Amino acid sequence: MATLTFSKYSVTVLILLYGLTFSFSVASARPATFLQDFKITWSDSHIKQLDGGRGIQLILDQNSGCGFASKSKYLFGRVSMKIKLVPGDSAGTVTAFYMNSDTDNVRDELDFEFLGNRTGQPYTVQTNVYVHGKGDKEQRVNLWFDPSADFHTYSILWNHHQAVFSVDGIPIRVYKNNEARGIPFPKFQPMGVYSTLWEADDWATRGGLEKINWSKAPFYAYYKDFDIEGCAMPGPATCASNPRNWWEGAAYQQLSPVQARQYRWVRMNHMIYDYCTDKSRNPVPPPECLAGI
Repeated sequence: MATLTFSKYSVTVLILLYGLTFSFSVASARPATFLQDFKITWSDSHIKQLDGGRGIQLILDQNSGCGFASKSKYLFGRVSMKIKLVPGDSAGTVTAFYMNSDTDNVRDELDFEFLGNRTGQPYTVQTNVYVHGKGDKEQRVNLWFDPSADFHTYSILWNHHQAVFSVDGIPIRVYKNNEARGIPFPKFQPMGVYSTLWEADDWATRGGLEKINWSKAPFYAYYKDFDIEGCAMPGPATCASNPRNWWEGAAYQQLSPVQARQYRWVRMNHMIYDYCTDKSRNPVPPPECLAGI
């Protein structure tokens, strides 16, 4: 039986080759820096880049909040960010992460809004959907963890079949394409990706009963791992209609059985408001509610 032997020289060469291969694989990875895909839109003095631009800090004080937006708009795809929300007494603050067509009266929009709380109370995330200028589709979920203690991943998947809002991969909101039943769905207008940290103590916490405590300012939120995969506009005209885009695949056209169970768990145990069941606002449920959003 033949035996393999290695000299000290050949082992050294193998180690060097392995090191070079590893370094090339790391170097070829797409750098996830803030300025690669985003720009500051509001109060640049209140957004600080961290870790060489791989993370940012948003600041809210009595002088100003702040905001940023993607450099491009997208028509279908997925956007996700890791966010660590304002800790402690954050009542009256709102950290928002959303997609918006920025088209005034006919805008399309997919919203995450994280509503601050008094210390010890659960953080509430409000989602909303605007289609062709019509919103008022709020749902609220109390998060089942402290989102200010560590980073968690928040994502919006948007394709021809549905829009799905997820927290750490768990769906908390699904808005299905029910155009076959005459219900509008956002599919014609590209949307940019936006985020803001701002004061909204007239409505954010317990309907405006809890006001912001400025003695706790400044308030900080942190972001990292910016990830946008989608059809950038302007771009190839065929991109948005290409069924081979991964986000249009069969696995993303509806929730998987595991995701469906997670979704039911969220709705049964953590949902605290649903516009579909608010009889004071909607004596007759909106058509998308009856269609099974």
